Amino acid sequence: MTRYLIAFDAHAMDDIRPEEFPEVGRDAHRVVQEAIDAGVWVFGAGIQDQISNVVGTDGEVSVGGHPESLGGFCVVDVLTREEALKWAAKTAAACRCSQEVWELMDDPETDEMLRNRATTFETHKGN
Repeated sequence: MTRYLIAFDAHAMDDIRPEEFPEVGRDAHRVVQEAIDAGVWVFGAGIQDQISNVVGTDGEVSVGGHPESLGGFCVVDVLTREEALKWAAKTAAACRCSQEVWELMDDPETDEMLRNRATTFETHKGN
């Protein structure tokens, strides 16, 4: 399977009236539950309205980033790009804003690290 990032811009939901947000939240959570039930949900979240920090290679922290960059995202793990686009369409309808879809690079080494960690955790949990 392939992981896809589905994301929207920070100000994509600015036209939604405050009284509509409870319904938008319920609709978005229905899509999340559907993705969980389908076994494709990896993770997702809204991004707090903020200015990011940039951490340099030397560890120096500065104020930076673009506050208009990212409003929220989710990651799904699906078989095809077409399936990712279907989840993006459901997310777009629920959130009332367009979604960008990005295929994430496959990283077998990290996947192996996670499998090893899960195995180690299960082994120690039984003790």
